Amino acid sequence: MTITSVLDIRLRPDAPADAETRVSAVLAQTRARPGFVSADVVRDVDDPRHLVVIEVWESLEADDAYRAWRATPEGANELGELAGGRVALTRYEATTI
Repeated sequence: MTITSVLDIRLRPDAPADAETRVSAVLAQTRARPGFVSADVVRDVDDPRHLVVIEVWESLEADDAYRAWRATPEGANELGELAGGRVALTRYEATTI
């Protein structure tokens, strides 16, 4: 069963002008990971520094492996720094409600 992971990012007001380019580079790494299915990014119309990344993974295990990789020196990225620590992750699974 696929997993949808939603990453809510609020870039710092003083984030560098190229912050979105840096986020894009992080997403390029994400897209190359095993089990990755898709990713979309949406921007808040009232706050252009508020981005939401919607990722779909083949399974919870694939997403877990990705998150574990991100916690290593090799997988570390600057999203937390660009957002001043204001990054929230919520994971969802499909339901038959």
